[in-house]
Amino acid sequence: MASKLEQLRAMTVVVADTGDIESIKAVKPVDCTTNPSLLLKAAEMPAYDHIIEEAVSWGRKHSGSQEAVVAAIADRLATSFGSELTKLVPGRVSTEVDADLSFDTKATIAKAHAIIADYKSRGISHDRILIKIASTWEGIRAAEELQKEGIDCNLTLLFSQAQAIACGDAGVFLISPFVGRILDWHVKNDGRTFTPEEDPGVISVRSIYADYKARGVKTVVMGASFRSTGEIEALAGCDRLTIAPNLLQALEADQGTLERKLSPDGHLSKPTTGKIDERAFRWAMNQDAMATEKLAEGIRGFAKDLGKLRTLIAKRVEGAAQAAA
Repeated sequence: MASKLEQLRAMTVVVADTGDIESIKAVKPVDCTTNPSLLLKAAEMPAYDHIIEEAVSWGRKHSGSQEAVVAAIADRLATSFGSELTKLVPGRVSTEVDADLSFDTKATIAKAHAIIADYKSRGISHDRILIKIASTWEGIRAAEELQKEGIDCNLTLLFSQAQAIACGDAGVFLISPFVGRILDWHVKNDGRTFTPEEDPGVISVRSIYADYKARGVKTVVMGASFRSTGEIEALAGCDRLTIAPNLLQALEADQGTLERKLSPDGHLSKPTTGKIDERAFRWAMNQDAMATEKLAEGIRGFAKDLGKLRTLIAKRVEGAAQAAA
């Protein structure tokens, strides 16, 4: 019998949630997505020293303050890892806009343009890349403009129906609702455990998926942030699922039968009307403690890891300067 991973691939596009090139070689996903936390882990691995060294060498040729040079090198590292990943997957690679730009529409658009330009300079077309942006109101507005330019976006840190509706309204290419982080919040706040079928994160993604299909929304639903294979199996049939290498390996080792749980012809008895304005969006987020807290926490976490990455780069720049002296 085919493994559960092979059965999943027959009904869902499987995406690797990692910046580890060797892991991607092993699991052979269609797409790949990264974030500052994953890039930090990859940058700390000796196997990728050559990528760091190239970016540092490139950065030292540019003038400007140390802060500006370090930030430029961090940007280059993201596209350098992304470039390597495009050689390993046939589909898309998601590259994330800096978390500290999450509430700045114009700066997000400018950063997205810079990312696409860097990929283009490496001979990589924009249609191989997804620009990854936090699902704030400002981030969604930036994605709306980028989509009009033909630059596809992946809206991440998505925890609520309000965020999903706004992304669908904006014509976003893909959303990444965070299953495991929703579960984490409810486990902590409700003081109980959940089976996959009653998992709040699973239920959230199923609801978003069914609503999109019922209304004919073209935005791709890609479940993310999984805590177990049970959550993944409960979303079998979703458009896409981005999965960490250890869970992909667990699915590959499991020879059991995988039942399809989501189907494009599924529908809600009362689909949402869609169309949400800024006032309604902000009020809905205000009323949803979990979504508000997890969105803020996610942005802070990615910003913190981006800061750690820049610190690592600054040390490498200083070391290179001392070695050259």
